[in-house]
Amino acid sequence: MKLPEWLPGWLPEIPGEQPYPLVFATVSGAHLYGFPSVDSDVDLRGAHVLPVEEVAGLRHGPETVERMWTREGVEVDLVTHDLAKFCRLLLGRNGYVLEQLLSPLVVASSPVHEELVALAPGCLTRHHAHHYLGFARTQWGLFEKVGELKPLLYTFRVLATGTHLMRTGELEADLTRLYAYGPAYLPELVAAKREAEHSGAPATPGVEADVARMTAALEEARDSSGLPERATAEAALHDLVVRARVGLLT
Repeated sequence: MKLPEWLPGWLPEIPGEQPYPLVFATVSGAHLYGFPSVDSDVDLRGAHVLPVEEVAGLRHGPETVERMWTREGVEVDLVTHDLAKFCRLLLGRNGYVLEQLLSPLVVASSPVHEELVALAPGCLTRHHAHHYLGFARTQWGLFEKVGELKPLLYTFRVLATGTHLMRTGELEADLTRLYAYGPAYLPELVAAKREAEHSGAPATPGVEADVARMTAALEEARDSSGLPERATAEAALHDLVVRARVGLLT
């Protein structure tokens, strides 16, 4: 899939510069959520594959690789997990890694990535609501402390994403596609956020009540969701990790 023109054209060069082969790399963060600012950094997330000798022997390779640097004035934040760890996170009701895996902003892909995407529905459970409720509480607390627009939008975003997931079984991380779940002023907040990464939140009457309403909606959606209690993809993910590790997939 071709990346949008508003992302740096050199992003596809980054996967080939990493110490381990990448299963995939996608753009996450504000670009995925629908409200990047003109000065937003680029969050790259993905999975790498450690070679057998760095898993089976006495010296183990890094389960997580983190890098941050600036290229052509753009700050890049790259985090990848070894495939086994990534799959454990998928099975651990982690909404972050699901959003990374299913991000439409694909910088690098592979047959393993395609299999992971196909297995993603088998990782969904109603308990993913706990991830979104917890993240919303954290971001709302940060907003109350600093008064910035970014944590307020993150609060609305995760509540809308979680509610949509519970009701439809579909993961949608872009807030601009989820306005129906939130208050009418959301487009104005998104427009303001696109002007500056760390701007203060404009005065918004009723915002606390709106957050409380959306929180209650997510809790209700969780309780009535048709999603299963447990993930069903564990055996298939185990097989995928083994095949990728021994080189049967590239």
